[in-house]
Amino acid sequence: MSFVTVANLFQSYDRRPILERVNVSVAEGEFISIVGASGCGKSTFLRLLLAQEEPTRGTISIAGAPPAREPGLDRGIVFQRYSVFPHMTVRENIVAGESLRRGWGRFWGAERRAALTRADETLARVGLDHVAGQYPATLSGGMQQRLAIAQALMARPKVLLLDEPFGALDPGTRLSMHAFLTDLRAETGMTVFMVTHDLEEAFKLGDRVLVFDKTRWDPQDPSLNGATITYDFDARNGGIPFQTLQEELDDLQPA
Repeated sequence: MSFVTVANLFQSYDRRPILERVNVSVAEGEFISIVGASGCGKSTFLRLLLAQEEPTRGTISIAGAPPAREPGLDRGIVFQRYSVFPHMTVRENIVAGESLRRGWGRFWGAERRAALTRADETLARVGLDHVAGQYPATLSGGMQQRLAIAQALMARPKVLLLDEPFGALDPGTRLSMHAFLTDLRAETGMTVFMVTHDLEEAFKLGDRVLVFDKTRWDPQDPSLNGATITYDFDARNGGIPFQTLQEELDDLQPA
């Protein structure tokens, strides 16, 4: 049964088409990896899912609800550049992420102490427990991104949107964040859409891998047509061989 339904989606900016005829159905709890060439509308698609933008045509429905007009607590997002609360400590940022599920309700007394304990456990998982009392400005860019990812995950939205979330992380930290995301997803059953340029990461984490590209290409005016979903690969149980997808993507590039 479809949990997220995208029907005949188009998006244009100043008459310049970015996406056209995008149709996809996603079951609740699925992890969808999104790959494709730069500029083919992957991040635009995430913003439409977030309801940060409204499509030129078409609809997006989550859990059978009418299309959203603005972002809500049921959807969380982590962009390529980290975004955390600079006036809060690292630990307080994690508690704030969890408090989003209460509509920004604050924790008090024993409940707050329990939330702080959970925050410390989360920070240990992402390797930030040693800076729990510091402010984000004192952290490196990679550490701030880890904090942003952990904060978004602690809010436990129904749909989590990730735009190149691991690009700034070193290989070891990246693997630990993969494990953290996989575990929390299993605990919460959240539906995830992740944009990545790393095909190995896409197949490792995703249940499905969507390839965005243009089906029509005008060499005189490359921006004349928008992109759509050209392939929808089942990545479960190994999916198709990684090399085969790379060959397919190479074939899609303009001469």
